[in-house]
Amino acid sequence: MHPMDALGDPVRRRLVELLADGRRPAGELAAAVGAEFGISQPATSRHLRVLREAGVVEAEVRGPVRLYAVRSEPLDDLAAWVDDVRRFWSTRLDALDTEIARGRRASAGRPAPAGRQAAAGPTAAEDPR
Repeated sequence: MHPMDALGDPVRRRLVELLADGRRPAGELAAAVGAEFGISQPATSRHLRVLREAGVVEAEVRGPVRLYAVRSEPLDDLAAWVDDVRRFWSTRLDALDTEIARGRRASAGRPAPAGRQAAAGPTAAEDPR
Protein backbone atom coordinates (compact mmCIF):
# COMPACT_ATOMS: atom_id res chain seq x y z
CA MET A 1 0.00 0.00 0.00
CA HIS A 2 1.21 3.48 -0.83
CA PRO A 3 1.84 5.75 2.18
CA MET A 4 -0.79 8.19 0.92
CA ASP A 5 -3.37 5.40 0.85
CA ALA A 6 -2.38 4.39 4.37
CA LEU A 7 -2.84 7.97 5.55
CA GLY A 8 -6.30 8.17 4.03
CA ASP A 9 -7.87 6.97 7.26
CA PRO A 10 -8.41 9.45 10.12
CA VAL A 11 -7.34 6.92 12.78
CA ARG A 12 -4.05 6.27 10.98
CA ARG A 13 -3.44 9.99 10.50
CA ARG A 14 -4.02 10.49 14.23
CA LEU A 15 -1.57 7.69 15.04
CA VAL A 16 1.07 9.46 12.94
CA GLU A 17 0.29 12.74 14.72
CA LEU A 18 0.73 11.03 18.09
CA LEU A 19 4.06 9.63 16.93
CA ALA A 20 5.31 13.01 15.69
CA ASP A 21 6.80 13.69 19.13
CA GLY A 22 8.73 10.43 19.22
CA ARG A 23 8.44 6.72 19.95
CA ARG A 24 5.41 5.52 21.84
CA PRO A 25 4.31 2.10 23.02
CA ALA A 26 1.46 0.37 21.21
CA GLY A 27 -0.63 0.29 24.38
CA GLU A 28 -0.40 4.05 24.80
CA LEU A 29 -1.37 4.58 21.16
CA ALA A 30 -4.30 2.16 21.53
CA ALA A 31 -5.54 3.99 24.63
CA ALA A 32 -5.31 7.38 22.92
CA VAL A 33 -7.11 6.48 19.69
CA GLY A 34 -9.48 4.17 21.54
CA ALA A 35 -10.67 7.07 23.67
CA GLU A 36 -10.82 9.44 20.71
CA PHE A 37 -12.36 7.17 18.06
CA GLY A 38 -14.00 4.49 20.18
CA ILE A 39 -12.02 1.62 18.65
CA SER A 40 -10.58 -1.45 20.34
CA GLN A 41 -6.94 -2.36 20.91
CA PRO A 42 -7.06 -5.05 18.16
CA ALA A 43 -8.47 -2.47 15.72
CA THR A 44 -5.64 -0.08 16.64
CA SER A 45 -3.15 -2.90 16.07
CA ARG A 46 -4.58 -3.45 12.58
CA HIS A 47 -4.19 0.27 11.81
CA LEU A 48 -0.59 0.19 13.07
CA ARG A 49 0.08 -2.88 10.89
CA VAL A 50 -1.23 -1.02 7.81
CA LEU A 51 1.05 1.92 8.60
CA ARG A 52 3.99 -0.43 9.17
CA GLU A 53 3.39 -2.34 5.92
CA ALA A 54 3.14 0.97 4.02
CA GLY A 55 6.49 2.00 5.51
CA VAL A 56 5.06 4.99 7.37
CA VAL A 57 5.97 3.70 10.84
CA GLU A 58 8.45 1.22 12.24
CA ALA A 59 8.15 -0.97 15.29
CA GLU A 60 10.84 -1.96 17.76
CA VAL A 61 10.18 -4.79 20.18
CA ARG A 62 11.55 -4.25 23.67
CA GLY A 63 10.57 -7.20 25.79
CA PRO A 64 6.78 -7.30 25.99
CA VAL A 65 6.44 -3.77 24.61
CA ARG A 66 6.31 -2.77 20.96
CA LEU A 67 7.48 0.83 20.41
CA TYR A 68 6.34 2.64 17.29
CA ALA A 69 8.00 5.55 15.55
CA VAL A 70 7.36 7.51 12.36
CA ARG A 71 9.72 6.88 9.45
CA SER A 72 10.65 10.18 7.84
CA GLU A 73 11.35 8.94 4.29
CA PRO A 74 7.76 8.28 3.18
CA LEU A 75 6.59 11.53 4.75
CA ASP A 76 9.43 13.42 3.05
CA ASP A 77 8.31 11.92 -0.28
CA LEU A 78 4.74 12.93 0.47
CA ALA A 79 5.85 16.46 1.41
CA ALA A 80 7.79 16.72 -1.88
CA TRP A 81 4.69 15.66 -3.81
CA VAL A 82 2.57 18.25 -1.98
CA ASP A 83 5.18 20.92 -2.80
CA ASP A 84 5.02 19.97 -6.50
CA VAL A 85 1.23 20.23 -6.49
CA ARG A 86 1.40 23.51 -4.57
CA ARG A 87 3.82 24.97 -7.16
CA PHE A 88 1.54 23.80 -9.98
CA TRP A 89 -1.50 25.53 -8.49
CA SER A 90 0.44 28.55 -7.32
CA THR A 91 1.60 29.19 -10.90
CA ARG A 92 -1.93 28.90 -12.23
CA LEU A 93 -3.42 31.03 -9.48
CA ASP A 94 -0.75 33.68 -10.06
CA ALA A 95 -1.69 33.70 -13.75
CA LEU A 96 -5.37 34.01 -12.84
CA ASP A 97 -4.57 36.90 -10.50
CA THR A 98 -2.68 38.62 -13.33
CA GLU A 99 -5.65 38.21 -15.69
CA ILE A 100 -8.09 39.53 -13.10
CA ALA A 101 -5.88 42.57 -12.48
CA ARG A 102 -5.57 43.13 -16.24
CA GLY A 103 -9.36 42.97 -16.60
CA ARG A 104 -9.83 45.44 -13.77
CA ARG A 105 -7.35 47.87 -15.31
CA ALA A 106 -9.05 47.57 -18.70
CA SER A 107 -12.52 48.15 -17.29
CA ALA A 108 -11.40 51.03 -15.04
CA GLY A 109 -11.21 53.38 -18.02
CA ARG A 110 -14.63 52.44 -19.43
CA PRO A 111 -17.95 53.84 -18.25
CA ALA A 112 -20.29 51.36 -16.63
CA PRO A 113 -22.92 49.98 -19.03
CA ALA A 114 -26.23 51.87 -18.76
CA GLY A 115 -28.35 48.92 -19.80
CA ARG A 116 -29.05 47.29 -23.12
CA GLN A 117 -27.68 49.09 -26.08
CA ALA A 118 -30.11 49.86 -28.92
CA ALA A 119 -29.96 47.61 -31.94
CA ALA A 120 -28.26 49.03 -35.01
CA GLY A 121 -30.56 50.71 -37.54
CA PRO A 122 -33.72 52.79 -37.17
CA THR A 123 -36.40 51.92 -34.64
CA ALA A 124 -39.99 51.25 -35.71
CA ALA A 125 -40.94 54.86 -34.89
CA GLU A 126 -38.09 56.21 -37.00
CA ASP A 127 -38.70 53.93 -40.01
CA PRO A 128 -40.07 56.09 -42.89
CA ARG A 129 -42.04 53.23 -44.50
